[in-house]
Amino acid sequence: MKEIILNTVVKVCTYDELSAADTQLVDAAREAAKKSYAPYSRFNVGAAVLLDSGEIVTGSNQENAAYPSGLCAERTTLFCAGAQHPDKAVEAIAIAARTADGEIETPISPCGACRQVMLETEMRSSRPMRIILYGAQQCHIIEGGTKELLPLSFGAEFLENV
Repeated sequence: MKEIILNTVVKVCTYDELSAADTQLVDAAREAAKKSYAPYSRFNVGAAVLLDSGEIVTGSNQENAAYPSGLCAERTTLFCAGAQHPDKAVEAIAIAARTADGEIETPISPCGACRQVMLETEMRSSRPMRIILYGAQQCHIIEGGTKELLPLSFGAEFLENV
C-alpha cells in the first residue's frame, strides 16, 4: 500500500499586510457582501475577481426561500466574469463575509460546489488563480490555486475517453 500526503500552503496575514492590489480586491469583495441578498441565513458573502485585463468583477450570494435555488457569491462572481469576459483569465479571487454584527473575524472558505467552479475557471484559462480569504482579524492567501483547496479533484481529464 502506498500513502499520499497532501499539503496546502496558506499564508496568514492581517489586512494591513496585504499589497495595494490585494487590498483593492478585498475591498471590492467587502463592498459586494453589503449587496448580498441573504434574508434567511443573514450571512452575507461577497466575492471579487481580478481579470488579467486589470478589471474587477464582483458578486454576492443570492438566497431563495427554496434554499437550493440560491447561489453563492463565488459562483455568482465567476459566472458573471465568464459571461461578460469569456476570453479573460481570472488572476485572483477575494472572498469576504459579514453578519448583522459586522464583518466576520476569521476568513471563510468556499463550499465544495464553489471550489469545483473555481477549478473549472482555472482550467478554462490554463492557469491557477490566487485566492484571498478575508477576515477582520486575519486573511488567508492561497497562491497555488484551487487545487490547494480541492486536492484529488474531478476535472475534464476524466471525461476525455467518454
